[in-house]
Amino acid sequence: MTTPTSDSRFDTFDGFRVETDPASERGDIILDRPPMNVINMGQRDQLRAAFEALDRDDRVRVIVLRAEGEHFSSGGYIKGFLQASPEHVSHLADNVAAPWRASKPVIAANQGYTFGVGFEISLACDFRIATQSCRYALPEQKLGQIPGSGGSARLQAIIGIARTKDVVMRSRRITGQQAYDWGIATEVVDDSELAAATAHLVDELRGFSPLAQRTAKKLINDSENATVAIGIELEGHAYSRLRQSDDFAEGVNAFHEKRRPEFSGR
Repeated sequence: MTTPTSDSRFDTFDGFRVETDPASERGDIILDRPPMNVINMGQRDQLRAAFEALDRDDRVRVIVLRAEGEHFSSGGYIKGFLQASPEHVSHLADNVAAPWRASKPVIAANQGYTFGVGFEISLACDFRIATQSCRYALPEQKLGQIPGSGGSARLQAIIGIARTKDVVMRSRRITGQQAYDWGIATEVVDDSELAAATAHLVDELRGFSPLAQRTAKKLINDSENATVAIGIELEGHAYSRLRQSDDFAEGVNAFHEKRRPEFSGR
């Protein structure tokens, strides 16, 4: 078993750190601003840069967003919104969408308070593992504001307009179990099991073809607001391209030979 190491490329980042574990093909972005892991305005730009760097890193197959301490994040630094220009805050969603844009699978491991931008960046990830202690919320109405980093739009795509209004307009908190029941969370686990559940999902995702994983993520993202007919058309083109790949040939051969495939990502 290898121990992840801090990545020197990210030593100057504020409020979080990055660890890479090439043996596990895993890169972790770890929120670490005790006690509540508040995300300040400048940190959003840095988080985007970290996601983009890990996405380019050939040693990393899966990216994990997690946090130190009892809470994932209580949200953004409130005074920072008053200090930033209207032009700046109008583009906050661009940085928070970095996990969504990444070509690799991204897992959010959520515990405790997962509020505001903490919830929004988790919604931009591909998988969310929530603990029993997890509480998701978009509390901006209490400040005379609305979610500004894609939270209401992404949430509505998952749970529908009625439930989104209930969550956003009432600043309602959702438990980890309720998030799982509503389809927000992929899994809900005991707090003591979060690290193991995350590692298990990383290992599972690593077992698939990197090329097929990237293709599936891009196809699903691109088809999110498409009609069924357009989605099927896009799927057909992507399927045809993968049909020519080395990974598909390896997968078919491994199936017939009753062995585990060794995918190359080509």
